This record gives sequence, C-alpha cells and structure tokens, in this order.
Amino acid sequence: MADEPPEWSDVDADDVEDRVVELAEQGYSPSEIGGKLRDEGVTGTPVPNVKLATGKKVTEILEENDAANELPEDLENLMVRAVRLREHVDENPQDKQNKRALQNTESKVRRLVNYYRGDKLDEDFTYTYDNAKELFE
Repeated sequence: MADEPPEWSDVDADDVEDRVVELAEQGYSPSEIGGKLRDEGVTGTPVPNVKLATGKKVTEILEENDAANELPEDLENLMVRAVRLREHVDENPQDKQNKRALQNTESKVRRLVNYYRGDKLDEDFTYTYDNAKELFE
C-alpha cells in the first residue's frame, strides 16, 4: 500500500479539507465524499486517497470542523434499512423472508449501538423503531 500520494495528484491539503467540509455541508456522507474526491477531485485534480493527501481521514476532518453526523455512518445506514424493512413488513405481514431480514438488521443495529455507546453515542442511547423513524424523517 502507498504511503504518499501519487505525483500526478499535487493538491494542497487545505484545499482538500475545505472541499470535504463543503461536501459534508451539501449532505454527503463520508464514503460519498471520498468517492466524489476520487472522481471529481479538487480544482479538477483527482484525490485518490484523502488520508494520503491530508494525513487525516475524512471523518477526522469532519469532526475537527464540527461537520460530522450525529451517528456513525454504518449505524445510520443500518437504521435506515431497518425503518424501510419495518414499513414493508407492516404492509406485507405475510412476507416471512423480509421479517427475518428485519430481525437480522435490527440485531446488527443493537450490536453496533452497544459497540458505539459511550464513545460516539450517549450512554443512554437505545435503538427503537420510533426513535429511528424520527431521526430520518
């Protein structure tokens, strides 16, 4: 694995950080920001790896600039999926396969909440369908 950015990608670290914050303010997630920087770049020059260009991860840049999401991205994605599955299962109670998928997804959400609790989440944070639905409306 490379430990320095390629020669053809000579962007300034401050420009990359500014672009990361700008994209976050437009509503992009950290993984989408990395993809956009790889594809579009900064001032026309692609950024193949934000960490090599700046020395910091996208999430670290967002935290420094108070632009980070309330929830970690992986937890947020799972909660959105659980809400969609719950709505589907409520409309289609006979759908056993998606009932099982909902059980598995909610189990993953609860395990991730336990993992992040106290560090990136409040100590009293608990997952419930109603709380998740409120977060994403």
